[in-house]
Amino acid sequence: MSDVSDALAGGVPDGQRLFIGGSWVAPDNGFYEVTDPATEGVVGRAPEASREQVYAAAAAAREAFGPWSRTPAEERAAVLDRAAGIIRRNLLPYAELAQAESGATTGTARAMQVGVGMARFRRYAKVEPVEQPLPPQINEAGPFGGAAVMGALALRQPVGVVTCITSYNNPWANPAGKIAPALAMGNTVLVKPAPQDPLSVYRIAEALEAAGVPPGVVNVVSGTGVEVGEAAVDSPDVDMVSFTGSTAVGQRIAEVCGRGMKRQLMELGGKGAAVVFDDADLESAALGIGTTFSFYSGQICTAPTRVLVQRAVHDRLVEQLAVYATHLKVGDPRDPGTVVGPVISAAHRDRVESYVELGRKEGARVVAGGVRPPLDRGFYVAPTLLADCTPDMRVVREEIFGPVVVVVPFEDEEEAITLANDSDYGLIDYVWSGDIARAFRVARRLRAGGVGVNTVGRNMEAPFGGFKKSGVGRDVGSYALHAYSEVQAIVWQG
Repeated sequence: MSDVSDALAGGVPDGQRLFIGGSWVAPDNGFYEVTDPATEGVVGRAPEASREQVYAAAAAAREAFGPWSRTPAEERAAVLDRAAGIIRRNLLPYAELAQAESGATTGTARAMQVGVGMARFRRYAKVEPVEQPLPPQINEAGPFGGAAVMGALALRQPVGVVTCITSYNNPWANPAGKIAPALAMGNTVLVKPAPQDPLSVYRIAEALEAAGVPPGVVNVVSGTGVEVGEAAVDSPDVDMVSFTGSTAVGQRIAEVCGRGMKRQLMELGGKGAAVVFDDADLESAALGIGTTFSFYSGQICTAPTRVLVQRAVHDRLVEQLAVYATHLKVGDPRDPGTVVGPVISAAHRDRVESYVELGRKEGARVVAGGVRPPLDRGFYVAPTLLADCTPDMRVVREEIFGPVVVVVPFEDEEEAITLANDSDYGLIDYVWSGDIARAFRVARRLRAGGVGVNTVGRNMEAPFGGFKKSGVGRDVGSYALHAYSEVQAIVWQG
């Protein structure tokens, strides 16, 4: 097959096909419409898999696991590298589809969705050592008596069949961040994309098919019903579940995994605290916190949505955030001037708006936003800033997953740390301070999987994951290779 843009193997006039065992398969339960959140038009028709088809996909992955796991790492890496090249050649049409499905702005769809997805395939096309020699040890009391020199080797072995359940906010980077390291380690995958934007994930499958991935190594099934996700988790052929989504769903998946002793990697909810001290660069802090309004329209678990600011600079920071939010252009994500696109659906827009109204009832002051943008079509939410918040408010404690920022004042360092840690979540927190020693001192006391100091940027080799109800396990960079592998020890007498 040549460039995927020339012919979409799984896409036919009546709807997208499932990808099972290397074949494009008609869904048992028909198709459903994928909606463009900016125009409310139909992007395409996605397949509704049956429970039996999901089990068949898991069985195909199980059958393919042995040969794929024994394929030399260099050959597996070459497949990933070729897939990255196919994605690069088709970046613009892929980005157009991702934008239509997710409502991302053009820059985000190209760079942060498809671009990052491509980069992740390139990253895991780099072969890394899986064997680690350990220091020899003199065993003075072996079972047969007498001293012996014992050698040891730690090996990383693939887990087996991995179910990858992906989030709707990034239909490229999130699946690629699961599929690529899993395949690099020798696992096979069953991918269940979010129902809101699954078509992009089928394009990933096409790119891998064109790159020469063997049948059954990659399988993609989709659907709007709970049975698809349930089957992808409870199939006896599945050894591990990698999930990105809400904490509530993650907890239900973990219960099933526990019964089957399946390995888990969970990236769940977040309510990131942004601790701003009185010596901080307030302009820098406002710009960083302001990414909550614009990046994926706040639909991202790493966003600094919970601002804790020292009283001496509270009013100034609130004013700067209000000015920033008010001047962001909300509208059609295809317009080059748009900064804030739509949220994913009408139902989610209603949910976000209900939280803003709840904040009003709880006593918060709406400083910016709070009113639906006057647009004829699309699921838009205005960037909203809530001040005069208290730690017990639901808008402060619960994940809203939209362009809404809440502000809570604090007096001193100890109170800031207490407030930041007073959360069910612990994914990524942030600290802004001109005193770097204090910033790092505070960062080390925050119960979060990651902390940004004077930045909201990420190092893509640093471990990523959460404390508490924000998740289990770590991925990104080499940590993803660890996540999708088991450690085996081989010991011998020298």
